[in-house]
Amino acid sequence: MATIPLNEPKGGGAAAGPAFFAAGFRPLFLAAALHGALMLPLWLAVHSGGVDLGLPFAAMLWHGHEMVFGFAGAAVGGFLLTAVPNWTGSAPVAGRPLMLLSALWLAGRLAFVLAGHLPPWLVAAADLAYLPLLGVLVGGPLVRAGKPRNMVFLVILALFFLSNAAVHIDFVLGAGDGLAAIRLGIAVVLVMIALVGGRVVPAFTQTWLRMQGDAREIIGIGWIEKGSAVGSVAAATVLAALLPGSAAAGAVLLAAAAIHLLRLARWRGWRTLSNPILWVLHLGYLWLVAGLALLGASSFTAAVPETAALHALTAGSIATMIIGVMSRAALGHSGRMLVVSRWTVAAYVLVSLGALLRVAAGFAEAATTALTHAGGGLWALGWVLFAVVYVPIVTRPRADGRPG
Repeated sequence: MATIPLNEPKGGGAAAGPAFFAAGFRPLFLAAALHGALMLPLWLAVHSGGVDLGLPFAAMLWHGHEMVFGFAGAAVGGFLLTAVPNWTGSAPVAGRPLMLLSALWLAGRLAFVLAGHLPPWLVAAADLAYLPLLGVLVGGPLVRAGKPRNMVFLVILALFFLSNAAVHIDFVLGAGDGLAAIRLGIAVVLVMIALVGGRVVPAFTQTWLRMQGDAREIIGIGWIEKGSAVGSVAAATVLAALLPGSAAAGAVLLAAAAIHLLRLARWRGWRTLSNPILWVLHLGYLWLVAGLALLGASSFTAAVPETAALHALTAGSIATMIIGVMSRAALGHSGRMLVVSRWTVAAYVLVSLGALLRVAAGFAEAATTALTHAGGGLWALGWVLFAVVYVPIVTRPRADGRPG
């Protein structure tokens, strides 16, 4: 079974300099966590009318854009800068290139929140600069390694960039409201979850089950693993972005949910309940199934609100998979044991509980505002806990004395 190692880096040593910029997961994972901890409360203040950012577009679109291209964008960057050295045997990106990349991510966040006070071209330039540099930094080692199997991540990055560019084109030219482009960005991240999750979750589970004395192999269903898993998510979410609410999108979404439920069931996640750093990945993947099913159902009945489905996919699946992968990778790549603290487990629970309340808000018309704010508050609190636990991990040298 193919795997993506997340616990021990390979390749040469990192460049000399601050430990915080010795490897990509350090600044970018922390950036994602702080973004979740700070920007969601700001959005709730905007949503309640207590804060006016003076944005030239709907505040809801600012919120959606920042959750996808800001929050998830940082996590994607941290993951790729951590995984690519493992795949290629190259040295990790460190020092000044990493400082520049982190600065560009931050500049994009500041530009977007200040969009009402800046020229649109400057907002676009600041926001769009991060992903091309990330592509250059990870693309060089991938191309030199000559492993076509991992080149797909360069295509994913390119599509992610184009989705973000489409948002700015809509805003600058008045061609649209940016919503379809943001949904395409969500689609790209979900495809990455299907691809990466399908490699790491069963592999990590298999290793742990063997340690518990369960030698049974986790064997995927051939037609699902040979393209249907990733293909179904790609087709379903792109259709949902371009033809929202259509019967065609709904049917493909429901089919994708069924495919991923079959896939998830093969991984025996119920056997991992005593290992939080593992069950959180199964939970994140279960959120993917639930979100696809809800979004598909929303095409056929008004009883299932589309907003609930979108939050199941974003606040639920994307955020839960991100916190699971980040906590594991940060521990392993800082030379620590893959055992999470009770506070990290609390963060896992708060993120998913917050997502659950946000999904419920779509169904409870009389309590929508209360549930939205309660869910958002718990979700943000989960990221506060995560940041508190992981600040010393990402800012100090590796516990084992190795570089990186």
